[in-house]
Amino acid sequence: MRRRADAGTGRLEFIPPMEPKLVAMPPEGDNWIHEIKLDGYRAQIIINGPEDIRVYTETGKDWTRQYLGIVEAAGELEVKNAIIDGEAVVTDKAGMPDFNALQNAVHDNPYGMYLCAFDILHLNGHDLRDVGCKARREILSGIIKPHSRIRFSEALPGDAQSLFHLVEEVELEGIVSKRAHSKYRSGLTSNWLTTKSFTVDEFELLGVERQPGEAAFALLAQPGTGKYVGSALISLGRDMKERLFKRVREHAGPPPEAMKKRPGTQWLRPGVKLRIRHLRGDHSHIRNASLLGFGDES
Repeated sequence: MRRRADAGTGRLEFIPPMEPKLVAMPPEGDNWIHEIKLDGYRAQIIINGPEDIRVYTETGKDWTRQYLGIVEAAGELEVKNAIIDGEAVVTDKAGMPDFNALQNAVHDNPYGMYLCAFDILHLNGHDLRDVGCKARREILSGIIKPHSRIRFSEALPGDAQSLFHLVEEVELEGIVSKRAHSKYRSGLTSNWLTTKSFTVDEFELLGVERQPGEAAFALLAQPGTGKYVGSALISLGRDMKERLFKRVREHAGPPPEAMKKRPGTQWLRPGVKLRIRHLRGDHSHIRNASLLGFGDES
């Protein structure tokens, strides 16, 4: 992982990002800034002059080549140097974040995404991490140009509960709430909170993956198609687990032709439907999924 270089060189390098704590409901009160949680990839832009611009993932991988359009936009900012924190996204025709399209763009179209910028850590030789969140965002807003691939993440007006309800209604991923005067500190923090919007759907069970000493996962497909859409953690109680594994044994079958070999997996014939809780969004690839029960017992 890349870290900030010796301060004597004046060169800026990757800083591990500040990460919000997951909560069930957004916080109340006037001391919070609320933003839409976009369905994308966390990204950090590091500008060390117009010819030295890099973009990193949240784990510090250099993805500059994957984000050439964002790099060009960063080169148009009137700054000497800066570190900008944000989310790389691709939107559909309705302007909604499309995570599946983002995954494709990362591999095939480095000009297909934009950065929704929500924080700034350094600017023109000044370390801004001890400045309050609201003030940092005002500084960030002041350097972003209109009609750019780098856009400012606007705060949402209104009370937190109403905002989250609205986000659920339009099927966005959730909201992020930040203490207005919080300093920027790398790692997980309760000064930033994320409230995610989940939904429950029915999927077909393709197989169960169990590795010794590890959690078990249900491999899932869209009903009627057999198309793999992801996995869900099996966190059921003992009785439900026993009933699940009984069905797995009863429906044991060969692996689907389209699936790669997966060690420790018991494959099933079609017929077992499960109720799955997962993040709202594209059903072609579910995320943050957990198993609730059987589809014929809902």
